[in-house]
Amino acid sequence: MGGSMTFSRRFPLGLVVAVAGAILSGCGITPVSGPESWDITKGTETELPYGLVKLRPDTINLLAAREPRLVGTFSDRRGPQTVVIGVGDIVGVTIFDTGAGLFVPGDTGIRPSNVITVPPQAVGVDGNITVPSAGIIPAKGHTVAQVQQSIVAALKNRALEPNVVVTILDQRASAYTILGDVRASGRFPVLQSGERLLDAIGRAGGLLGQGNESWVVLERQGRRALVPFGALVDEPANNIYVRPQDTIYVYREPQTFLALGAAGRQGQFAFDAWRVSLSEAIAKATGLSDLQANPAAVFIYRGETREVARELGIDLDAGA
Repeated sequence: MGGSMTFSRRFPLGLVVAVAGAILSGCGITPVSGPESWDITKGTETELPYGLVKLRPDTINLLAAREPRLVGTFSDRRGPQTVVIGVGDIVGVTIFDTGAGLFVPGDTGIRPSNVITVPPQAVGVDGNITVPSAGIIPAKGHTVAQVQQSIVAALKNRALEPNVVVTILDQRASAYTILGDVRASGRFPVLQSGERLLDAIGRAGGLLGQGNESWVVLERQGRRALVPFGALVDEPANNIYVRPQDTIYVYREPQTFLALGAAGRQGQFAFDAWRVSLSEAIAKATGLSDLQANPAAVFIYRGETREVARELGIDLDAGA
């Protein structure tokens, strides 16, 4: 964890497991696959500045607390919200008249079904709709029930006990967009019952890739946060409700680590899971080399921000 590191975020794909070699006693010296442990502890292992941090429970807890989460970026904990009408929504209006007045002359003896259906119309940029005999009715920012009441109030002097039904035929304003590695990306209207992020991803057909390799970006009102898909599943607090005008972007980034030094097998290995412990990573590399490895000298190289490095006790002013 070097003082010169300027990473803006930390990904597990940057994990490198290095096993230092050991000098074995005997008539000869067994060659090693990497630097000795004292070379690393003295800082002579590489020209790249770095700092050493012991893997203690408090260190692990500090790093775990810095993992990407949505719950720390978006503070809105409200549940489902009432959907309101917005500019561009297509609205339908149906008016029922229970007696003579608006539709039927007063001297008519027959009372058919007195119904008028207003042609669908988009809410204008001024936020209004127009209803025959009622005039201009404000709609933007109002619920369906509120618009119905406004129309009834405008018709009270022209119809006998009018009843009005307002329907959002095409919900365009109160919608969210989901893009990327999902089966059916697009724009979806927010449901009155409410949807969480996992619901939204499922509504878009689900992930195209594996969950442990998928990342989710949520952009809302100029703020953006990144979280691994696994965090939505394992930590329910991250699975927050979707809001109108949200943009959700799902992408795949394979998670790998490198095993170097006196490991049983060197190379790049896939996580194949959301989280991989150090012992699991060593096992994926077929363990330690019996002839070369020093089991007391296993090192993890990882880039962290300067802020995290300070919290871990690295003296950045000393050139670490």
